Amino acid sequence: MLNLKKLQASTALALTLGVSATSIAPMTLMGAANATQTPQKVAQLFPSQRPASTFGVRIPAGASFPVVYDKAERIVIAPNETVPMTLTIARNIRSSSGTLLIPAGSQVEGEFRPANDNNSQFVARTLILTNGTRLPIDARSDVLSRKETIRQGVDTGAILKGAAIGSGAAAIISGVTGKKRITLGRVLIGTGAGALGGLLLGRKTNEVVVVEPRTDNLSLTLNSALALNR
Repeated sequence: MLNLKKLQASTALALTLGVSATSIAPMTLMGAANATQTPQKVAQLFPSQRPASTFGVRIPAGASFPVVYDKAERIVIAPNETVPMTLTIARNIRSSSGTLLIPAGSQVEGEFRPANDNNSQFVARTLILTNGTRLPIDARSDVLSRKETIRQGVDTGAILKGAAIGSGAAAIISGVTGKKRITLGRVLIGTGAGALGGLLLGRKTNEVVVVEPRTDNLSLTLNSALALNR
């Protein structure tokens, strides 16, 4: 009789422990699941310094970053010409947690295009990271409105020395000054010279757009989110 009571007590204890273990087990698994999910969420918000971890990170529309053009002191273009150009990211672009997103020295391919009121604007199309990764980018600069007037008989050396000159601007300068060759700057390939047509004939003055990337605080603003799929 005593042995039977001991057996019943042992069985009851085992059942009690079994129920407790069953109740605890889901809580333990739930805790483990939460532990694995948390680092994933953190990784999405604050990616690590390794390039591979930035896969899926998006820089939102409206973000801006500074760019420079280090192959010339200034860029001279006609108001209505399109000139292909490659600019350079001026400094490291980081997340709010300090994660490196776009290294300084990355390049932005695009072109200067005509903007309203005979001005110009840089429109970006491709971001080339320092590791060679190419990403589509939808960004543009502010409208660039600084102009210089080219006058017949007035020396243009101060404007052209050390400048990258669009072919349309070169045509304007040659048309006004009568000089067939421009020796002070480097003439770039553009699409504006042919479009100028009769505007060059008999003009004693004309205007060109002048961009000085080192002093104009040139920057690009994203029109849409930039996905860093690398």
